[in-house]
Amino acid sequence: MKEHEVDAAIISQKENLRYFSGFTASEAVLLILKNESYIITDFRYIEQAQIQCPGFKVIDAPGTRTAPFVKEKCVSLDASRVWFEDNVMNFREYSSFREALDPIELVPAKDITSNLRIVKTADEVNNIRKAAKLADQGFLHILNHIRPGVSEKEIALELEFFLRKNGSEGLAFPIIAAAGKNGSLPHAEPSDKKLELGEFLTLDFGCVVNGYCSDMTRTVALGRPDPKLAEIYEITLEAQLKALDVIRPGITGIEVDKQARDHIASKGYGNNFGHGLGHGVGLNVHEAPSLSVRGDKLLEPGMVVTVEPGIYIPGTGGVRIEDLVVITEDGYENLTSSRKDLIQL
Repeated sequence: MKEHEVDAAIISQKENLRYFSGFTASEAVLLILKNESYIITDFRYIEQAQIQCPGFKVIDAPGTRTAPFVKEKCVSLDASRVWFEDNVMNFREYSSFREALDPIELVPAKDITSNLRIVKTADEVNNIRKAAKLADQGFLHILNHIRPGVSEKEIALELEFFLRKNGSEGLAFPIIAAAGKNGSLPHAEPSDKKLELGEFLTLDFGCVVNGYCSDMTRTVALGRPDPKLAEIYEITLEAQLKALDVIRPGITGIEVDKQARDHIASKGYGNNFGHGLGHGVGLNVHEAPSLSVRGDKLLEPGMVVTVEPGIYIPGTGGVRIEDLVVITEDGYENLTSSRKDLIQL
């Protein structure tokens, strides 16, 4: 905080709550001062906070009582400039805090607090590795359930049941199960559509282990696919491999993204790859850094990112292939081990 000339910080984003204090619920606010730290919550979470946050004083001051408590502590310690998470606090909350804390200055933290989580520790990487391994196991399991006549919803439910039964604390995000023409929707929601021979099925899902997420995508064929679908599968896989080939410390997300994007464009499908190549993964399934046309941050050892090119053709279907990798001193380690050749079921 000294580096940024602030005297205190208000932390309220769920992932940052857990990262800085160990608190696993979301109904709380951290107040971090130079020599004191508080977790402010309500009756429902007092005991939980006392157990999970031994380095914090636990305060029962929820709702409208939070800001007055923050002001009291800041004034008593001459804290005149206070960070707040402007990417979390809505305008109403900000207005309420600003009025209650006056004349204390609220300073937008921008992404500084979240950026502190970008480079993972060995323990964090190990948790993500466990989550990725469980996702791989889930993929092997669900292959036995993919057949004509089964619906997207049934596939998603079976996969979720397996993941939870085998140790996932929940889903990193709602499972995407997109068959046939629905495959052109990058974030399709599972529907009652039944799988048919000749179609592709795209599965995008992730687990949570000790709060840390994984994220993987595989696209499989039911029987012999249409030649056009087989073509875009190979192009997508080639694009991913080209991107993986250049991943190392010191390269930007822009440069990695360009490898995949240029290959897809060279095959005539540039307009069918409309999202970024990848994103960071940790306590949140979508966090910094970004592998995209805007990803100017240099990759560093300990960063964990997805590599997920895709081609989406409305009225036909789509393909996405996604691995989760951790940047190492001389390259990367792929945390996703599921096969990537075109599986025909």
